[in-house]
Amino acid sequence: MASLAEIRAKLASMENNKSSSQSSTGGDNAIFPHWNIDEGTSCTLRFLPDEDPNNTFFWVERQMIRLSFPGVKGGDAKPVTVQVPCNEMYGETCPVLTEVRPWFKDASLEDMGRKYWKKRSYIFQGFVTENPLNEETPENPIRRFVISPQIFNIIKSALMDPDMENIPTDYVNGTDFRVTKTTKGQYADYSTSKWARKERGLNEEELAAIDSNGLYNLNDFLPKKPGAEELQAIAEMFQASVDGELYDVERWGNFYKPYGVDVPKTQSTTPAAQPAPTVTTEPVAEVKEPAPAPAEPEAKAEESAPVEQQASGEKPSADDILNMIRNRS
Repeated sequence: MASLAEIRAKLASMENNKSSSQSSTGGDNAIFPHWNIDEGTSCTLRFLPDEDPNNTFFWVERQMIRLSFPGVKGGDAKPVTVQVPCNEMYGETCPVLTEVRPWFKDASLEDMGRKYWKKRSYIFQGFVTENPLNEETPENPIRRFVISPQIFNIIKSALMDPDMENIPTDYVNGTDFRVTKTTKGQYADYSTSKWARKERGLNEEELAAIDSNGLYNLNDFLPKKPGAEELQAIAEMFQASVDGELYDVERWGNFYKPYGVDVPKTQSTTPAAQPAPTVTTEPVAEVKEPAPAPAEPEAKAEESAPVEQQASGEKPSADDILNMIRNRS
């Protein structure tokens, strides 16, 4: 498990890199749908560490792109959306963002650019210690949480606060997190969500659940990195979406498809040859999570196209990291 100092150092490094480069759960009851709580109510979560010892954080970031179509070819004439992984999630070139990034230089294309820009969410795991929903708790009480950027920024800001002395996932000196839902105009708003004021050790029941069920490896719930054929299909679907064409099950159904659309079993798995944006043929993936978080209209999509780089290199010691955090300007 990474220390709080290591998490702070990596978050600070990621912020520096960014600056310098200028409702459905899919039937998986393991995902706790906090977005379904009533307005004016709260739920309390206790985050747990990732099972993967190589993950500095206790979450993983997911980046998805939504491709909308006016309907399905040969099917219903009602709008559908296909979610595909952004290849930048894996440090590779994304065929969609390669095409979209220059649009932000033209004011007339900015709205279209935001429509096709990657949408972030963050996968956590832990216990629901206060639950206002009338739902059946799964046999394994360790739930997964799909957290929006608005809530994530609250979580992240507190981690960078020197007044937080212990990592929130600590079994003895950890801290619960309260998600509070309000509305701001037509949007769901979680800006009053916050960490508990007191630390709390896990109780015997929670410790027993961890012992008997184990923790999730959060990377297992990210999209699988697609191969060259998937990237080609993504590029073709993007072009068709921008041009207002119908979603074609025969061309793309074996790669990515709208929820509820059936794919013929005899269908070919090779995308039809057709002009499409230039693609870097590095692998990218299919969503393993049964269903991403519903599109909560809680904030505008990212309006710029930042080039992000991940921190790399050998990890300094915990003491070195803590000194870096304390001495940073």
